[in-house]
Amino acid sequence: MKTYQTSAIRNVVLLGSTRCGKTTLADAMLFEGKVVDRKGAFDEGQTITATPYYTEFMDTKFNIIDTPGSDDFVGGAVSAFKVSETGILIVNAAQGVEVGTQIYERYAVDYKVPLILGINQLDTEKADWEDTLAGLRKAFGNKPIIVQFPVNPGPSFDGFIDVLKMKYYHFTDDQGTREDLEIPDNLRQTAEDLRQELIERAAENDDTLMETFFDKGELDEDEIRKGLGIGIRKGETYPIFCLSGKKSIGVKRLMEFTLRVAPSPSERIASTRDGKTLECKADGPAALFIYKTAVEQHLGEVAYFKVMSGKITEGMDLENAANLSKERISSLYAVAGKQKNKVTEMVAGDTGCTVKLKAGKTDITLSEPGSGIEVEHIKWPKYRFRCAIKAKDPHEEEKLGDALQKCTAEDPTIIVEYIKDLKQTILKGQGEQHINNLRNRLENEFKVSVDITAPRISYRETITKVATATYRHKKQSGGAGQFGEVSMLIAPYVEGEPEQNKFKIDGKEVTFNIKGKESFDLAWGGKLMFYNCVVGGAIDARFMPAILKGIMDKMNEGPLTGSLARDIKVYVYDGKMHTVDSNEISFILAARNAFKEAFRNAGPKIMEPIYDIEILTPEEYMGACMSDLQNRRAIIEGMGTERGFSVLKAKAPLAEMYRYSTTLSTLTSGSATFTMEYNGHQTVPAEIQEKLLKAYAETETEEE
Repeated sequence: MKTYQTSAIRNVVLLGSTRCGKTTLADAMLFEGKVVDRKGAFDEGQTITATPYYTEFMDTKFNIIDTPGSDDFVGGAVSAFKVSETGILIVNAAQGVEVGTQIYERYAVDYKVPLILGINQLDTEKADWEDTLAGLRKAFGNKPIIVQFPVNPGPSFDGFIDVLKMKYYHFTDDQGTREDLEIPDNLRQTAEDLRQELIERAAENDDTLMETFFDKGELDEDEIRKGLGIGIRKGETYPIFCLSGKKSIGVKRLMEFTLRVAPSPSERIASTRDGKTLECKADGPAALFIYKTAVEQHLGEVAYFKVMSGKITEGMDLENAANLSKERISSLYAVAGKQKNKVTEMVAGDTGCTVKLKAGKTDITLSEPGSGIEVEHIKWPKYRFRCAIKAKDPHEEEKLGDALQKCTAEDPTIIVEYIKDLKQTILKGQGEQHINNLRNRLENEFKVSVDITAPRISYRETITKVATATYRHKKQSGGAGQFGEVSMLIAPYVEGEPEQNKFKIDGKEVTFNIKGKESFDLAWGGKLMFYNCVVGGAIDARFMPAILKGIMDKMNEGPLTGSLARDIKVYVYDGKMHTVDSNEISFILAARNAFKEAFRNAGPKIMEPIYDIEILTPEEYMGACMSDLQNRRAIIEGMGTERGFSVLKAKAPLAEMYRYSTTLSTLTSGSATFTMEYNGHQTVPAEIQEKLLKAYAETETEEE
């Protein structure tokens, strides 16, 4: 296989709903380029990872990434956006504009990937060109523009009119054999009208073309291409093409248009982590970006990459800019699904894979030693599903940890973290289907049986009023004993509140002489303010750290439900000690118990995590979404519109959001999506607090 230069490379990502025919189209593109010698080499089943292919056409190498159709596996599309200059959004002519069509168009806009529309499966029984066209215009406004329209859509589909070329392409078999004919008289007026629309749209995208159009009343083919290319790059024009991947109808013209009109790799300037830019050119410093890793039979771990700059050769030594470790590129392959074709070099803009890297993982840059090039990380979508995971057999926890580490390296949209206060390993992903797929991998590939359950909630405990307590710890068991007495006052901490040293204790006004103050920003949020107000040597200063430790120990396991405590001021104002029996442990225990007693008398409250929720939904489902959120104790904060969708903003307790992605999908027939982000902790309603206290009391009873 020859080495392709940057100008002769096109990188495209295939997008769309499940079963819209992306894989069949990729297969047809490879067949056109003679990379495969028969059609049907790839299964059209549900893809859950980004699958790379390549083909050769008109002295150009097309690198194609076939992405998952399910939003639960969107990570595959997001990683492909990083290394592709153009997206081809496939629409099933029998189904019209589906949920996935709209979702992936939104992602393409967000990640600034230009789009071409391909209406596929025009050869099927229920293919409906007009309905599909109407759906595209409703979903995307005036962005879609017809470049081709079909002749005989349905089982007899055998060609289309190309209004850019003004030709009738007629296909004589299922192998893509075509005749280039004149447009039939009965379709000529339609073709001329659509060509005029195409010219006007092309002219709108460029002032010079607009002047030419006004002067001549016409644009030639190259001028139309130029105008469409500008519109595509701006994200304002979506050219529409007719396809049957199964019969190879329209595949060559789509590829030819992409070659001539869509952006080349040199037009996609990458950003680096230090805020600079990296031009995609062959004479630049060598750098590659790994967008996907996978473990494959016979090959082991495979790293799929794009050459972002320079030239990569077999045997080259590169450097991981993140940790300065060295990596040798032992071999290079051009990728066509499972087929790997060995090459000796690849230049800027090309994609391929390599094996046997020591630490080459997804989202890693390997570059010329000393260059310091590190491409900006992929911006992964936020998680939408959260659960707890553990091995069914406790002896397999370490094995589970190793398996999860490998899975997250391959798919960074899976997040695993151990939450200390919950004593749980929390698993985060894009949806229930995403998590279930991971479970299947763990059990079948890694042979670890797991339990997946609703996660515990990171509640917090705090107080609402002032309280005092005195506790004496005394223990005598022969020899040196234990003695420590601590008197303390606790009060709520409020951000920005002025310093206070006057309080009422037992009905009397008391003024504390603050000798020392320490402020702690707690790792779990909120603050602890610790004041030493002891006078007259009642407690030696050397025991203050022990008292603080006792308080902090109890804040790590709050008196109400064992949750973390926060936003409390503690004034230690009196106590007693013994010259022989007082020691650190005595004051730790005295402080713990004094704090616990004071806390329970200080109007204690449980706080729960609250999340900002933003839902993007078709307008017809807005009422159902609002009603469901209100049943989850959510507060609706605003409504609006965005790109033809209704936007609903709310604040909701995390405790009510388990499996919400599944519920939302059911409510909206899969057409809505949402994001959630931590906002803060708020006090739970009284009835919820009562339930939590009761549940904790039952747990303590069971443990006893």
